[in-house]
Amino acid sequence: MVKQEFKARNNFNLYIAVFAFGLLFISCGGQKQDGSYEQQAVPADFIELKESPTTIVETYPGTIEGTVNVDIRAQVSGYLEVTYVKEGQYVQKGQSLFKIKSDVFNEQVNNSKASLQSALAAQANAQIELEKIRPLVQGKVVSDLQLKTAQAQYDAATAQVAQAKSAVSSSQLNAAFAIIKAPVSGYIGRIPSRVGNLVTPSDVNPLTSLSEIDQVFVYFNLNEAKFIAFMNDRKTDAGMNTVEIIMADGNRYNQKGQVEIASGNIDRNTGTISLKAIFSNPDKILRSGGAARVVLTKSLNSAIKLPMAAVKDIQDKFFVYVLADSNKVAMKAIEINGRTGADYIIKSGVKAGDKIAVNSIDQLTEGIAVQPKVISQDSLKN
Repeated sequence: MVKQEFKARNNFNLYIAVFAFGLLFISCGGQKQDGSYEQQAVPADFIELKESPTTIVETYPGTIEGTVNVDIRAQVSGYLEVTYVKEGQYVQKGQSLFKIKSDVFNEQVNNSKASLQSALAAQANAQIELEKIRPLVQGKVVSDLQLKTAQAQYDAATAQVAQAKSAVSSSQLNAAFAIIKAPVSGYIGRIPSRVGNLVTPSDVNPLTSLSEIDQVFVYFNLNEAKFIAFMNDRKTDAGMNTVEIIMADGNRYNQKGQVEIASGNIDRNTGTISLKAIFSNPDKILRSGGAARVVLTKSLNSAIKLPMAAVKDIQDKFFVYVLADSNKVAMKAIEINGRTGADYIIKSGVKAGDKIAVNSIDQLTEGIAVQPKVISQDSLKN
């Protein structure tokens, strides 16, 4: 009885082992004659690379500035009496913006004018004295020394008159500075000071700022290598001299800008050089202090494009899977020249005619067998 029970238990264990071995055989895809197991081929779609005309699109962060940006500051000290404008208002050159309480300046004008009248009177007296002594000297009634003294007094009185006239002009100028006017046409910025605040020429914050934005400058930076390439490309590609911008809302601005060099030197701290694009701004959509992305477009007569989804990024290096002999794939490193839309522009690593895997790339490894299906690259866009 014990022997029969032992035998039945051994038979059961044998059945379990055979079943497990069968599952292992199925999962391994079958066994070859040499005892190794064959891995099943991975289905994958491939595209055949072709050369075609294309464009390289690169974007750079940019900052917007008006063609004229002016800080409006007080030129004399005093209490702010009137604000004639509102924040965001468009003003014309010469328009009054602020008024500083001018009582002190008006009194200075009156005082300087009184001093001028006194100086003129003193000059007139000195002239009378000079005219009186001159004939007496000629008649040898008084000495020549007295004539020289009278002449010196007259000259001193004349100098006093000139000084008094200058004081009048200075006081009038200060009085005029009490009315602060727009030096250029443009849009008013923030106005931090309110009526009643004491304002001085040494204030850290200006009374406001003024921006002329009929045209705007969009500043952006290129590193040294990109700058050299840009300068070479613009000689043969006229399109490199014009740029577009993408505004903060993601929309493309409806005007094109002209590129100019904004700095003559490369910044040693950043290794970049500043450029600016000049845009017409008829609708005043672009405002000073805003941000935009500058779009540089380079035309290529012949280039190879590859969908970004087909490229594997490993530690900042790029790889693709190329269909090789015996329906196996080879992993190749590539260099990227730029991008356009959802495609990379290939610089090196693959060539026209190569077949590149465009899906299942996470399942592929070097030398793995595939079930390839060649599809049109245009079908990926549908």
